[in-house]
Amino acid sequence: MPSFHPLADHYQRALRADDVLAQIDVHYPDGPTLHQLAPLDQLHIGGVAASSRLLERLSASLDIRAHPKVLDIGAGLGGLMRQGAALGFQMTGLDITHGFSALNQALSTRVQQPDAHLLSWVTGDASALPFADNSFDAVLFQHSLLNMPDAPRVLAQSRRVLRPGGQLVMHEVVSGPNVAALRFPVPWAVSLEHSHLLSLIELTQLLEAGGFAIEHVDDWSDAALAWRHRQRKKEQTPRQAVLSPQWVFGERFIGMGKNLVDNLAEGAIKVVEIQASC
Repeated sequence: MPSFHPLADHYQRALRADDVLAQIDVHYPDGPTLHQLAPLDQLHIGGVAASSRLLERLSASLDIRAHPKVLDIGAGLGGLMRQGAALGFQMTGLDITHGFSALNQALSTRVQQPDAHLLSWVTGDASALPFADNSFDAVLFQHSLLNMPDAPRVLAQSRRVLRPGGQLVMHEVVSGPNVAALRFPVPWAVSLEHSHLLSLIELTQLLEAGGFAIEHVDDWSDAALAWRHRQRKKEQTPRQAVLSPQWVFGERFIGMGKNLVDNLAEGAIKVVEIQASC
């Protein structure tokens, strides 16, 4: 996928990949831990704990020895991937933003993780997945479907690459009852151009229409708001963090972080967890 794709440009515009790697090499010469990387590579609402919860749900549904192959769609900088590999999953990360895929891979060469051989990276479009039919045991979405204008096609592609009985697990932002009050910028979009939020009802209907059987739905919105409040306090603390979302989004993240809190508090967005099988 070319780097000039408009969505990729949104994410790459302020990305300081070389500076990030230099910062890590100076502060973590023996390699960062997954938790030390989290302010940079867990850019979704909920951070490491949200990723752990998602992977716990997946682990409870799959025999990892027989069915270890997981596709992370919209993998970003790879926090979820590296956590999955630590559990023994063979994680393939797909992202439309090549700068993210490249930095994701570079981070994985530095992190204190003996399971790096379980990781692989692909730059590509979720609406045309470059994988064979029935090639994965699970597909994960974590704050990524919200950037995709053709959700039915993406879900059809996800079902195509899943084996029969495979699992789809989502930790997604959806539109809330007051979506008309949605404030921009937010991390996934500076305007409506790249924001493609579905309501929870719309999303579950699309999944069912696409041949998925929904097994679990949970609304994480209250916990997400509490977590985002805590993060805002950390971001406003007058100290220089080793790593932070600003290395990705630049100064734009100050406004993005505030708007996330407001959007959750005002019901413009919700955060949900969904598990389905095919």
